[in-house]
Amino acid sequence: MNTTTAFTSDSPSPPDGRITCEVQDGVLLIGIDRPAKRNGFTPAMMAALAEAYTQLDADAALRVGVLHAHGDHFTAGLDLPSFAPLMQRGERAVPFGLVDPTDLGRAGYRRRNKPMVVAVKGITFTLGIELMLAADIVVAADNGRFSQLEVRRGIMATGGATLRMAERAGLGNAMLHLLTGDEFDSAEALRLNFVQRVVPAGQELAEAVRIARAIALQAPLAVVATRHSVLKALEHGPLVAMGEFETVQQRLSNSEDAKEGVRSFIEKRPPKFTGH
Repeated sequence: MNTTTAFTSDSPSPPDGRITCEVQDGVLLIGIDRPAKRNGFTPAMMAALAEAYTQLDADAALRVGVLHAHGDHFTAGLDLPSFAPLMQRGERAVPFGLVDPTDLGRAGYRRRNKPMVVAVKGITFTLGIELMLAADIVVAADNGRFSQLEVRRGIMATGGATLRMAERAGLGNAMLHLLTGDEFDSAEALRLNFVQRVVPAGQELAEAVRIARAIALQAPLAVVATRHSVLKALEHGPLVAMGEFETVQQRLSNSEDAKEGVRSFIEKRPPKFTGH
């Protein structure tokens, strides 16, 4: 197994936190690492997360990302004292030109192309919810505690919650949690379609990796095209997405992976896709 690790497991997290990266068989494991502060995000961590997402898209050997957290909690959200000066100046912590982890399509930022699976546990507040809503598949531990509590701090959610909560759960459910800033559990997150699977605490990362590896076995070009089609239908409407079906299918059908798909079917063996 090809495995590289950015930080050793016994290396202490710096006070401002960090983002760890580990490659396992084409899957990039991205870890939020500031457990002493419930993984609260500093600007440096947000920039490092964008760099990790950019690495996922830029490295042809990587097929899928898995976002997870070190310690007992996913993240308590933004570390407000460190982010307040940026907010007051109307600035963002993500450098221009990188992939935006919230995937909002802002001018000057790249959008992620490859799938992202997220494993959440314990406290998953504010930015934590927005990161999982911006991903493709979410696995939650059954001890999850969720809250989009910006209104309790005098600010507004600007990482996608006001867009995606209503899309997933309907207007009333979105308003209930956005306007009260209340706390809800993993069962409610599943009911609202914020997460796709709930597992016993301690199993969430293994399940997320299992799903990511299943995706990594598929034809990479087809995976990216399928993901783009779904998002295009959501963001621009089904007619726009359908208008690209024939063009995209023609391109995919002429790929080496499509030829391998036919060969493997005829030869009754698992396909070996290369992304070409």
